[in-house]
Order: sequence, then structure tokens, then C-alpha cells
Amino acid sequence: MLPAFLDLASLKSAYAGGMTPLDLVDEVLARMDACDDPAVFITRTPADDLRAAARALLARAPQPDSLPLWGVPFAVKDNIDVAGLPTTAACPAFAYRPERDAAVVARLKAAGALVIGKTNLDQFATGLNGTRSPYGAPRSVFDRAYISGGSSSGSAVAVASGLASFALGTDTAGSGRVPAAFNNLVGIKPTPGLVPNTGVVPACRSVDVVTVFAGTVGDGVAIRKVMEGYDAADPFSKKAKPVSLPGSGLRIGVLDGAEREFHGDAACEALYAAAIERAKSLGAEIVPFDYAPFREAAGLLYNGPWVAERLAAVKDFFASNAGDVDPTVRAIIAGASAYDAVDAFEGLYELEALRQRTLTEWEKLDLLMLPTAPTIYTVEEMLADPVARNSRLGRYTNFANLFGYAAIAVPAGFDPRGHLPSGVTLFGPPFSDDALAPFADAMHRALGGGMGRDRAAALPEASHVAEADDGLVPIVVVGAHLTGMPLNRELTGASGRLARRCRTAGDYRLFVLPDTAPPKPGLIREPGFAGGGLEVEVWRVPPAAFGRFVQNIPAPLGIGKVTLDDGSQVSGFLCEPYALRGAREITGLGGWRAYAASSA
Repeated sequence: MLPAFLDLASLKSAYAGGMTPLDLVDEVLARMDACDDPAVFITRTPADDLRAAARALLARAPQPDSLPLWGVPFAVKDNIDVAGLPTTAACPAFAYRPERDAAVVARLKAAGALVIGKTNLDQFATGLNGTRSPYGAPRSVFDRAYISGGSSSGSAVAVASGLASFALGTDTAGSGRVPAAFNNLVGIKPTPGLVPNTGVVPACRSVDVVTVFAGTVGDGVAIRKVMEGYDAADPFSKKAKPVSLPGSGLRIGVLDGAEREFHGDAACEALYAAAIERAKSLGAEIVPFDYAPFREAAGLLYNGPWVAERLAAVKDFFASNAGDVDPTVRAIIAGASAYDAVDAFEGLYELEALRQRTLTEWEKLDLLMLPTAPTIYTVEEMLADPVARNSRLGRYTNFANLFGYAAIAVPAGFDPRGHLPSGVTLFGPPFSDDALAPFADAMHRALGGGMGRDRAAALPEASHVAEADDGLVPIVVVGAHLTGMPLNRELTGASGRLARRCRTAGDYRLFVLPDTAPPKPGLIREPGFAGGGLEVEVWRVPPAAFGRFVQNIPAPLGIGKVTLDDGSQVSGFLCEPYALRGAREITGLGGWRAYAASSA
């Protein structure tokens, strides 16, 4: 018996218990027939074809390496090619039948996954609400009066309804994130270029990215890893340059003051505040930041020359078939005529100027956490004011791809009635995709709330995302090796990375050693001393670099085990007690950074 939500762990267990891909296909087909939302799919894979694909899998035993997705059903947004099924981009007059799969679909099929159909979307992926399609408007799985979010509307509903284990979307302005928030799902938005767009009908080709809807961060990351990799056929494909983030003690940027705009939706505002408290409980440092340059960049996507890129994607079709395009989408694409080449360059200049302003904010942050959407609307409300309300939905999403960020959207809970869900999105620098995942997973697990429509489902431990073992050696630093301090270059120059910011246990004392230039810290442990702990950082360095540190530490300093405030013990700088005669104690300042500031 299959569970309501088809997460990867549950499927693996079902297969281990004797279920076959043919059994799965029969169950999925029955669920699709019984689905109460007729607008989810534009084209379903014919039942005979789906069973034939399942039979082919029966001849190939599941292999973790070569067939990691053996027998896993997935849906595909209908602007992504699947060989043998029409690609419509939700415009019947545009439809064509591709001879080959999009690169991402081909990789997923090769891993053993089964395409169950092509899902509905805002036409030409232009919208964040899911109502701009002649095939109907998919609805939130929690209340059919409300929008599903878009443009990847059908993909999100297919997963949340238990029809597919995961689904592919695309994301230009937030289409892989907003539907996740409205359907209690995880949305994985890779760094643009990490996943190839070959075989995808573009919206804005320079910033588009294929996304994943899943029940857990772990499942979504596993799918992304199958899809990712350089593809020379995609002009915007990039070779990954992974970026690390601290494992804990993350500095998370949050909205402050007037930038917390929820358009009167007190429930969404409260859920965002609760998410901030949840991040604190997980050890994050909460840092209000200036959202203005990000917001101004977000405005460029629909109120700047990037609108012209939407016309570039379909210009020949639009020239002859504009009357076949949804009226709202047609008006947006037609707006390209307001821009010329000069506007395009001026838009690029403005974007780069805004990027420079964001760098100032990133100096004090490791990642951002924003509401995925500030509110939600009924279908009726959206149709009554389709442009303004759609714009509101993108307030906290539109900037991400323009700046090349990685992002993961996770559920943030339900309104006080337990009725409609909301979400938050974590943003990191380009290629921080893997580094974002552990904290995103921790946020989701700390919330609970199930997966998709199945709010009672427990998140499987098998999909837990742990910090990667990078082969580096941890070391606690307390003085001038701290971030931004004079000797920090010895860590960064040795390819070290910051793992976390934290404090020592409460029974440590800190001194300024006499007659040292520059001043050196003396850290000792005194059992029974009742202090508040001292600010330290845990860095991770290559073993050879750690050996050099040990070799070069001058007396009276040495390396010993430092107990941290969470009870863990890590090698770090300690001082021999004899050297403290005549030393000035600075324990009350809380750490070396505060001492340096007071001395200045």
C-alpha cells in the first residue's frame, strides 16, 4: 500500500516490500483519474506507454549508482520537452511535438524515473499565479478557491496531491518557489547555469533555470544532482564552482521595518516572524539588512528591458499569432516594444550598480531568508486584478536569478485556522546550492507540517541532509584569527573555511598576554568559573595547514581541546597558566573582537 505522499524513501520501502513499477503505474493512473483538479495536466503520458516504460525497468534491477531513481514517477512542466509528448507552453497554437527529451528529462529517465505527463502553467511561463492558461487554473490543494501559484502551477499540485514523487518546473521570477509555498512543498531553485536548459522553451533565456518540487529538501537535492552538469548545447550552462557556508552560527539576513510588506496579510507576517525564531533556535544569528537594492533589482524583471527578452523567446510566433496568446500575457510581451538597445544596456548598468550595493549587505550575511510570497489570493481576486496582484507575489522572488543566486523554498506553516500554507526561501551566493541544503532541511524538520496535502506525514530520516564530510580538520580560534581580524588571512590563505560562530562553555576565561606585540589572547579553562562563554569561531582547514599551525604556535600558546557551548570539543588555541601573571583579564567583554573594538 502506497502512502498518500510519494516521497523517495516511501517508494524505496514499497519496492523493497515487493511492489513493482507496474504496480506503481497502476496506482498513479488511478490517482490521476480520481484527481479533483482537472487543470493539473495538459497532456498525460498514455497509459500503455507508461506501462511499457515500467516493464522495461523490470528488466533492469535498481542500482544506487546507475539507476538511483528506478521506478520514481515525475511530472514535467509543459515548457520542457519530453519526446513523443507535445510541448505547448500552455498555448495550443504554439504546440509542437519534440523528437528528443530536454537534457534534464533525458538525465532523469536514464536514472530510471518515469514521466507521467506534462503539467499546466501560466502561458509561456509568464506569471506567478497559475491562472493564465487556456487549460484552466490549477488550485491550491488546501482550498480550491485559491490560486496554486505559478507559473509552474500544475507541477506543484501534481506533487502535493500525491500523483508524482517530484515534478520539474522552471523559474525566472519565482515560478519554482511560489507554488511550493502555496502547496506545502519544497522548491529547489538551482544557481542559473548549474542545470542545463537545453530543450526548454525560454521565458527570459539569460536567467531561466529548471527547478524541482519535492516533499523534502533531501529528495529535491537528490533530483537536482541527477539533472545538473555542464551542457555545451546550452549557451548559459556553467561549470559549478561550489561555495561553502558555515555549518552553524549562520548569519541570516531578514527583513526589517517597512521592508516587511505583507499587504495586510497578518497570517503570512506572523509565519515569517515564527520562521525567524525557528532559525534562531537552530543557532542562526539574525541580522536585519537593507533589502532596497534587492527590491529595486526585482522591479527590473517586469518593469525594465528584460521584458523584451520575453518577446525574443517567441518573436516569430508572436508576430503571426498574437491573437492566440492569453490577453494578460500578450500585454506583457507586447510591452517589449517600449524598450530599445539603449534601454537594454542602461538596464544592465543599473543591475550592476545594484549588485554593488548588495555586496555591502553580503559582507555581514551568509544567506538571506525572505517570505516566499507576502500573501495569497483567490482565483477570483487574481482575475480581477491580474497584473498588480501578480507583481505583489514577486516582491521577494524576482531578484534571485538576475543576481545568479541559489535558493531553496521550504514550508513555513499554516495560518491560525490551519487552512492555507505559507513559506520562506533561503538564498545563498551563486553555487552555494549544496551549502544551503542542510539548514533548509533543518528549518523544514523543525517545523513539521508534513508534505504537500498530507500534513500528517513525517519527514523521512532517509532524506535528512547532513553536513558534507569535506576532509578538513576543525580548529577553534579566539583572537586575531577571527573573521576580519589581522591574522585571519592565515586561515583563508590556507584554503580554510568558516564552519560556525559560537561560544565556549561558560567556565573559560580570556586574558591579554603582557609584553606581546601585536597583543595575543590567553584562553584558559577554570572549572567552577561561572561565565557566559566567549566568542570563538570554528574553522576547517586542510590537514597540512593544521599541522603547520601546531608547528608554528609560539609559547606560551598551544593546541588543546576547547569545550564549546553545545558540549562538543574541538582542538583550539589555549594558553599555559604561568603566562597569565600580570595579564589583563577581558572575560567580561565576551571575546577578543569586543576587546579590539574597546582598544580602538
